[in-house]
Amino acid sequence: MTEKLELLEEHRVFDGTQRKYRHHSETLHCAMTFSLFLPNEEKFPNPSLIWWLSGLTCTDDNFTHKAGAQKKAAELGLALVMPDTSPRGETVADDADWDLGQGAGFYVNATQQPWDANYQMYDYIVTELTAIVRETLGLTGSESIMGHSMGGHGALVIGLRNPDRFHAISAFSPIVNPSDVPWGIKAFDAYLGADKQAWASWDASKLLASHDSSTQTPILIDQGTGDSFYDGQLQPEKLAEIADGKGYPLTLRMQDGYDHSYYFIASFIDEHLEFHQKHL
Repeated sequence: MTEKLELLEEHRVFDGTQRKYRHHSETLHCAMTFSLFLPNEEKFPNPSLIWWLSGLTCTDDNFTHKAGAQKKAAELGLALVMPDTSPRGETVADDADWDLGQGAGFYVNATQQPWDANYQMYDYIVTELTAIVRETLGLTGSESIMGHSMGGHGALVIGLRNPDRFHAISAFSPIVNPSDVPWGIKAFDAYLGADKQAWASWDASKLLASHDSSTQTPILIDQGTGDSFYDGQLQPEKLAEIADGKGYPLTLRMQDGYDHSYYFIASFIDEHLEFHQKHL
């Protein structure tokens, strides 16, 4: 596996190292990139690892370049891995709309043509990229997961489906009930088909409603009140209501005036990293 991993960039930052890699994904059948931040390896030889999942139209570069997470991660001794949001390339199915196809993988395993040939983002992250991170890069510390918007949906779903693996989940402006909002309905209908019963295992609200594991993974959600997508696409209070009814440890913080951008993420990323550190 090592010879298949190509280092594209490496930068010293805040007493740590920011890297960008490329590899051929056997799961997605295309070339993929991902980014990785490592704290000082002498001080933190086996750091805990936080997965970051980005939103619609993003690549692995958006969080790396805009969130400003490296300084606090270096201080806390946390490694950060940032996958891309979808398969890429000329042979990969795409759509003219920005909210479907390349850049909009929704972190599901597609079952419908033509998407099923490449769009297996859940398996890519949970299995293939995990093996690269652990076996090739040697990162075997405890893990948690976080994300933004579509990536917040991905973090919630992956975290809830793997409660014994991820110690905490956090999200900025997440899509919490994709089965019932336009972004999610469009993507799920394309990737998963018209049968809404097949959507339930990819919907955080439905996963939490049916959650019966003795393991309760703490969740932190930040939502800006100035987010133009809040009412129509996000509605995080629906997930909070389910959590309240089940006595599940979820904290929803409404942040006055903040929008959907990386300015919002950068404003609270340190608090999210501290939240994860507390549980790792």
